[in-house]
Amino acid sequence: MLTKIKKKIQSMLKTEAAIANRIGLTPNHLSIAGALLGIISGISYWLAGMNITDPYKGRAYLLIAVAFLIGSGFMDALDGALARLYQKTSIKGGFMDSLIDRYVDAAVYSGIMIGGLCDITWGLLALIGSLLTSYARARSEAENVPMESVGIFERAERIIMIAAVTLLNIVWMDALRWGIFLLALMTNFTVLQRAAFFFRKTSTKQR
Repeated sequence: MLTKIKKKIQSMLKTEAAIANRIGLTPNHLSIAGALLGIISGISYWLAGMNITDPYKGRAYLLIAVAFLIGSGFMDALDGALARLYQKTSIKGGFMDSLIDRYVDAAVYSGIMIGGLCDITWGLLALIGSLLTSYARARSEAENVPMESVGIFERAERIIMIAAVTLLNIVWMDALRWGIFLLALMTNFTVLQRAAFFFRKTSTKQR
C-alpha cells in the first residue's frame, strides 16, 4: 500500500543521494549500513525486554530500538534513490538489498520475541507472515507477474506499525504485544491476498 509513497519519498531524497554519491557511497554500502542499524534495533528490543522492570532503562532501549529501526528504513529508501538517480542499479544489488531486508526483519522480530515483549507464538507467525509476504512477491515476479503494491501490509507498513506500537508501549506496556498480534494476522492475510492475485493473473494468462 505504501510502496507508491516510498517512491515519492525516494524522489525527495535527491540531496541526500547526491551527498552519498559525492563521498563515494554505493547502494550496497547503504544496504549494509541499513542492515547494521536493523540488527542494532533488534538487540535494543532484546535489551528493552531484559530491563523491563526498570522503567527508565526499558523505555530508553525502546526509544533506541525505534530510532535505529527508522534509520534502517531510511537507508533502505536512500539506497534505492541513489541507485536510480545515478544509474547504479544492478541485479546483484537488488538481490543483496532484498536479502538484507529479510535479515533486518528477522533481527527485529527476534529481538522482540527473545526480549519477551510479545507472545512467542504470535511473534513467530508475524515473522513467518513478513517473510512469506516478501517471498510471494519475489516468486511471483520470477514468473513475470508484477506484484508491487499488492496486499495491505507490505514492508513499509510493517516498519511503521512496529515503530508506532513501540512508542505507544512506553506509556502502555501491552501495546507492542498487541501490535505483533495484529501483524501476525495482517501479514499472513497479505500472503493470502498475493496468492489470490497470482492465481487470478496466471489463470487469465493460461486462457
